[in-house]
Amino acid sequence: QVKELVLDNCRSDDGKIVGLSSDFENLEFLSMININLLSVSNLPKLSKLRKLELSDNRISGGLEVLAERTPNLTHLNLSGNKIKDINTLEPLKKLPNLHSLDLFNCEVTMLINYRESVFTLLPQLTYLDGFDADDQEAPDSDPEADGDGLEDEYENGEDDLDEEVIDDEEDEDDDLEGEEEEDGVDDEEEDEEEDGEDDEEDEADDDLPRGEKRKRNLEDEGEEDPEDEEDDEDD
Repeated sequence: QVKELVLDNCRSDDGKIVGLSSDFENLEFLSMININLLSVSNLPKLSKLRKLELSDNRISGGLEVLAERTPNLTHLNLSGNKIKDINTLEPLKKLPNLHSLDLFNCEVTMLINYRESVFTLLPQLTYLDGFDADDQEAPDSDPEADGDGLEDEYENGEDDLDEEVIDDEEDEDDDLEGEEEEDGVDDEEEDEEEDGEDDEEDEADDDLPRGEKRKRNLEDEGEEDPEDEEDDEDD
């Protein structure tokens, strides 16, 4: 039931594919990058395979095997191989669904009119080396293969974290407002208590005789009673 298999950097046996068999008939994506591959002659029949990565190997020909054993191939990456001639690509004409081919760092890309020649040879192609015949760049490939889905999940996770942070800040603001309100109430109660004490003192003053009251006020203000001054002068 394996649908994707990555064997990158696993050295091949004498430049040939080893270990793959028709048991992997459900494979849709196969990657064999930089395994010192010289030939794809040992590739088993993989009728469901859609994407094949063979970059950074030493393949120089024998592509007819791909037409025979991977008839539904849509993406083929042969970047960094030993392909020198346009005619080497001719067997790919038998892959009717092939719409993306990569040949970066292959000698064939140095030929005059390379792109025009390949598009003419393989009319089913939409993209060559990531660009169409009008030099328009190909859109992003399958999100699952590129790991874009993981990035989306990570971004969504960040959004969730941001929302939680905002909620926490709002809760803190509410708590601060509640504390301020409580402080306001406490201040009002303290003011009322102080006013009550002042009123009690005023009432106590009212109960005193007029002379005593005046004397008490003068004492509070730090002044002497005029009567006391007269007594001092008489003495």
